[in-house]
Amino acid sequence: MSPYIMPILCLSLGLGTTLTFMSSHWMLTWMGLEMNTLAILPLLAKSHHPRAIEATIKYFLIQATAAAVLLFTAITNAWLTGGWQLHQVSHPLMSTMVLLALALKVGLAPLHSWLPEVLQGLNLATGLLISTWQKLAPFSVILQLAPTHPAITIMLGLTSILVGGWGGLNQTQLRKVLAYSSIAHLGWMIIVVHLSPNLTLITLLTYLIMTLSAFLALMINNITSISRLAASWAKTPIMTALMPLIMFSLGGLPPLTGFMPKWLILDELVNQEQPLIAMVAALGSLLSLFFYLRIANAMTFAMAPNTLVTTTTWRLRPSGPASLLSISASLTILMLPTTPIIVALVGF
Repeated sequence: MSPYIMPILCLSLGLGTTLTFMSSHWMLTWMGLEMNTLAILPLLAKSHHPRAIEATIKYFLIQATAAAVLLFTAITNAWLTGGWQLHQVSHPLMSTMVLLALALKVGLAPLHSWLPEVLQGLNLATGLLISTWQKLAPFSVILQLAPTHPAITIMLGLTSILVGGWGGLNQTQLRKVLAYSSIAHLGWMIIVVHLSPNLTLITLLTYLIMTLSAFLALMINNITSISRLAASWAKTPIMTALMPLIMFSLGGLPPLTGFMPKWLILDELVNQEQPLIAMVAALGSLLSLFFYLRIANAMTFAMAPNTLVTTTTWRLRPSGPASLLSISASLTILMLPTTPIIVALVGF
């Protein structure tokens, strides 16, 4: 691959996301989403591995389907209302189709089945892009449209929380575990978007930081399955202590950062007289917490007591991801005391 291609693809990826952020016109929003999709496809297929090619084709078909539904809905809505503005989606059927198309793009349950399979076929670096950057553009549109249909957003949120927790219980591949973790966290974001979009934005940013830390830690150890976690102490001993804390933060345990958005969401749901929804969401998070604890157990209590069969590196040299991990992991673990400041700044 030419050295100029990678910067062009990354710039196109950023341009597509930025265009979606800045657009209030349906056609420009659709173009931004399409630029985002087309720019990432060569990055997904860069390794030329058959599994990566298969995952790229699956991702392209899913994104093309969602984009086709989105374009059809935008054109039909323009025919009904005479305008192309995002806020002019007044017909209930049109707004429902838009939300379902965006839910398919980000991987919300019950439209989630493509996400674990796609992540499993990619390496950790491209899986990080799918789990983080590719969520930004669709969620910017959801934040503007979701208040029109609270019943649908609540249904998608509860389903994603339960499916994300239940689906990750019997997984042995870490990429699939992180995929179901992504589905569950997306459920927490969407369940409260009709009540407080600012709280959804805080949850999204917190999720991005925690997922970045989890993927970087796995990339440094070069681990993709739970069975190999027991040997991580021989490669990077500090990860034996750091990785469980990242997993606990993803699970939402205090006093770590992941507790902050879940606490605020449950508080908002209770304040809005929706205690049943808050109870189901809290119980669903216990399912996710189980496989986070399973990963932490594999790294700490399941260390091999004898000589390993495979050759392991005793100490890995620090690399680029290690420097970025030190920042993201600090934010993942230590941001909970800043909750009052964040609440005051956002003002929800």
